[in-house]
This record gives sequence, structure tokens and C-alpha cells, in this order.
Amino acid sequence: MSIEKLSRLSVDALNKILGVPFRVLDDGFIRVIDYMGSDESIVQAARVSYGQGTKKINEDRGLIRYLMRHHHTTPFEMCEIKLHIRVPMDCWRQWIRHRTASVNEYSTRYSIAIDAAQKTDPVDWRKQAAENRQGSGEGVDHEIGIELTRQESDFQARSRELYADRLEAGVAREQARKDLPLSTYTEAYWKINLHNLLHFLQLRMETHAQFEIRSYANIIGNEIVRQWCPLTWEGFLDYRLNSMSLSSMESKMIALLAGGETEKAWQLAIESGLLSAEDPQKKNRERDELTEKILRFHLPVPWATARGAS
Repeated sequence: MSIEKLSRLSVDALNKILGVPFRVLDDGFIRVIDYMGSDESIVQAARVSYGQGTKKINEDRGLIRYLMRHHHTTPFEMCEIKLHIRVPMDCWRQWIRHRTASVNEYSTRYSIAIDAAQKTDPVDWRKQAAENRQGSGEGVDHEIGIELTRQESDFQARSRELYADRLEAGVAREQARKDLPLSTYTEAYWKINLHNLLHFLQLRMETHAQFEIRSYANIIGNEIVRQWCPLTWEGFLDYRLNSMSLSSMESKMIALLAGGETEKAWQLAIESGLLSAEDPQKKNRERDELTEKILRFHLPVPWATARGAS
């Protein structure tokens, strides 16, 4: 029995941007170094148990959407991508928490630190969010922003001078670097499979993610993955990024509100611990998250005003 030779799967749209840097922030970038697989690889993996099967694009789309909808993961692991990134060190600290990639980072023990640091425009300084300990809110006053940017520029320049002076004095690179600011850019090769990449994007493209890492995630998703695996990207947007998950209790709540049973919804909120009968205004994070979901359905929020009010 003869066995046919198979060719490497290739994606023309992605081939066109191999090595092309996408600029991010003021001096960062992302570029594709290499990749393996495509939408077709995902389909092949899913159908391997019963042969190649049909190759009609509408049926491939339906299969990929089924896999995404039902949380099948291994077919998406058949695709991998390697990116070269330049990112500020403070942003990189969030990025590297995703431990499902293979990483090689620029070493300031072996090489001189990259002579670039992220600079903040006066209009881009953000206040700490009042309700979120790990998030930011509205911008600071413009005059304050101007002064903060001036101070940042002075500090970055002095820090770099101090680093250069240490190197000139013969201090070891591993020690000379210790006072470089976290705004200093670093570079890395980051290789990850598509399943884990989509998980990264779901978290980092979300509107509550920090602006800086969200800027990188948006480029990876909209400029790279969209061209690499368009059918998967479509399914990801529909079933992951732009979807909504509801717990059993939340489903009951939505059904009650859709049926106009606001009083029962109020009682359910008390029974489930979302509301305190003694203090209905007591803060509850789960209730706040459910409020956002209810508003997306354009339904009344029973605890928004008085008891049982719509």
C-alpha cells in the first residue's frame, strides 16, 4: 500500500506578516517568527479517528465552532506560534504569569540592558479605581499629568546614567542593573499553542485587563490570530471573548426578571447571599458582576433602588 506524501500546512495571510513588527505602546512591538498548523490542522486532529472526512469549508467551520462551544482542547493544541516581543518589564511580569508557554528572555546578566523605557504621555496617567484594588479609573488632571511625565523623564534618564556609570566602573552587569526601572523594555521569544494562547487572550483582551497588556493582546488577537486561524478566531469571539457565562442561580435570576417576577428575584438574591435583608446596600462583588449581566439583557435590577423596584 502506498502512502501519500503530505505537505506542510501553510497560511498565506500569516506568511505575509512573518517577521513584520507590529508597534505597541511607544517603543514595543510584536512579530511572528514561526508557526505550525492552521484551521485545517484543528479539523484534521478532530477527525483523525475516522479519516480525513469532508473538506467543505462550511463543515470545517461547523466542526471548529462545535469544538469551541463544547470546550474540546486538544485539537487546538495542534497549532503553535512563536512570537518575538518587546515589552516593558512591569507588563512582562503580568505576561509571564501565563506559564503555558516556552520562553527565552533577553538577559541583562549577559548583555547590556535595552536602552529604552516606556514613557507616559501626560494624558495617559490614570487614577486608582475606587472599587477595584488592582485596577485604574479616570485620568488625572492634565497639569498633574504634565508634572508626572516630567518627573518620569528625569528619573529614567538618571537611572540610565547610574547604570552606565556602574558599567564604566567595571561593576558586573548582574549587579549594575538592579536600579533600572520597571518601565525598561525587555525582549523575549514566546512560543505557545493555540489553546493556551486563546486562554491568554480571553483574560488579557477583557476590558478590565490593564491597558498596557491589553494593547499587546489586542494586536496578537486582531492582527495575528485572526489571519492565522480565521474560523477559530470567529468561534473564539462568539463563544469565549464576547460570550457570557451564567451560574445556576444567575440563570434562575435572569428567568425571573424576564418573567417580570421582581419580588421573587429579590428573595432569591437574599437566599443566595447576594443581598443582606438587614443591609441591602452592603457591598457584594458577586452581586456587582451579576448586575452587569442583567443590564446586558436590558432587564430591571431589583436591588438598584428600593426593595423590589424595577
